[in-house]
Amino acid sequence: MQDMRYLNLFAKTTGVSTRFCFRYNDFIIFSVPKELVSKAIGESGKNVKRLNEILGRKIKVVFAPHGFQDAREFMEDVISPVGFKDFEMNPREIIITAGSQNKAALIGRNKRRLYELQKIAKDFFGRELRVV
Repeated sequence: MQDMRYLNLFAKTTGVSTRFCFRYNDFIIFSVPKELVSKAIGESGKNVKRLNEILGRKIKVVFAPHGFQDAREFMEDVISPVGFKDFEMNPREIIITAGSQNKAALIGRNKRRLYELQKIAKDFFGRELRVV
């Protein structure tokens, strides 16, 4: 129910309707079509700032991936500023190769971020996720 409230508030504030809202690393991330990202963010980021003030949480707007060709860019946007070296997708799973520092940041304390990333990969791409 909380996600529905976030989605309704996002639509009222930005004028962009979306069905995808999820949490990662204490951010609330909204996924919108690629052509509507700038409208959702607003001039000088005013929509994101307003949502940030209303919700008291950090907000991120990323584009919704169309198929698997956008998967790498989508995952980079979600996990930024942490980066990764390689991204591989096969029919059963997504494999993200990261260095030792980035791997620790992607996994997080008590594997919290890893579980969040696995849920995102499962919801958007229907695949399991591994961080190597």
